[in-house]
Amino acid sequence: MYSLIMSDSVKIVFGDKSYEFPVVKGSKNERAININALRAETGLITIDPGYKNSGSCLSEITYLNGEKGELSYRGYSIEDLTKNAGFLEVSYLLIFGFLPSEKQLEKFQIDIHKESLVDEDLKVILKSFPRSAHPMGALASLTSALTAFDPDSVDVESEDEIYSAVVNLMAKLPILCAWTYRKVKGLPLNYADRSLSFEDNIAQMFFRHPTEKYKPNKIVNNALNKLLILHADHEQNCSTSTVRIVGSSHAGLFASVSAGISALWGPLHGGANQAVIEMLEKIKNDGGDIEKYILKAKDKKDSFRLMGFGHRVYKNFDPRAKIIKKAADEVLNDLGVTDPVLEIAKSLEKLALTDEYFVKRKLYPNVDFYSGIIYRALGIPTQMFTVMFALGRLPGWIAQWWEMRKNNEPIGRPRQIFTGKTDLKFVPISKR
Repeated sequence: MYSLIMSDSVKIVFGDKSYEFPVVKGSKNERAININALRAETGLITIDPGYKNSGSCLSEITYLNGEKGELSYRGYSIEDLTKNAGFLEVSYLLIFGFLPSEKQLEKFQIDIHKESLVDEDLKVILKSFPRSAHPMGALASLTSALTAFDPDSVDVESEDEIYSAVVNLMAKLPILCAWTYRKVKGLPLNYADRSLSFEDNIAQMFFRHPTEKYKPNKIVNNALNKLLILHADHEQNCSTSTVRIVGSSHAGLFASVSAGISALWGPLHGGANQAVIEMLEKIKNDGGDIEKYILKAKDKKDSFRLMGFGHRVYKNFDPRAKIIKKAADEVLNDLGVTDPVLEIAKSLEKLALTDEYFVKRKLYPNVDFYSGIIYRALGIPTQMFTVMFALGRLPGWIAQWWEMRKNNEPIGRPRQIFTGKTDLKFVPISKR
């Protein structure tokens, strides 16, 4: 039995001995018990399934307060950034730690344009996947394959090598994301256009029709820019933790990001916006009775859950949802999309925002709900939603990987408590 006493340090009483461990405080007064010496001093470890109460690192990149619904990158609120900055500018901030000057941002974009080509053999790898393959599987494979075409490891102490690796990945991943989309749609693969900005290039690589001149849609591109910024980082989530723990073995940047893509693929993480549309389609195919599904969501005995409402971290309104809701409304109005699934989404949103059951429990629509609506309106296949998420999350993964390597963090190695059988004797196969 043990007890905790909070002060400038924490005292753990175990048996007839007591031990003190320091309390670490963050920039926003978050507090954590430093248990580095716990096992050495007490013989104990902690059990924390899912690491919900465990801090794996000290980080200067992203601050998240789930209770207050706050999110900021390098000290800048997400509201301020989405209102005033482009995705490339925010990427620079996350990776290098400060907002770039005009010259720095211009150089960054020019350097990315120069590297906006991938080895043609990657097309062979992509071609080997059937059109029915999930795009996230193809993207993870293509990203991992980049290592084969650029095998040199990055010297994290060299600013030039780090900058070169950052530029390469920021240039090439959007191409690979666009290629996976165009393969699904049966469109010819294309490259970046140096006359366009980084953000507009992403849109044209995805949506340019081979027989038509590309015309940027400001409302659509503005919504995509906001979505990419809102997804750019989110503290130590599943995929980011994966990137850091893979990188802690000194695996390269491309390999670590490939692992992050695979982690993001899961329906409980990046696949959540895909799950939103699948839920809406299920409601539509069942006759579109929204009230029926609201009642099912309230019934604890029913396995049905409203996807895209509430959030594991945010105990209040998702701050990203507030921003992207407006963009979603603008896209739907501009495109004039007639889609029964999106009509169900609008009705469901209205009901959930006014129904006492959901309001009391703060089950508000989250960023996955609105991002799913936008992607659906743009004609992006449901299984491509997570690829768009990966594209937005790229600068956060890079920033987190580099921070981990600069801080020379030890290789990730969680402990366990063994609960299996013991002292069994081997039985020859003839006697089993």
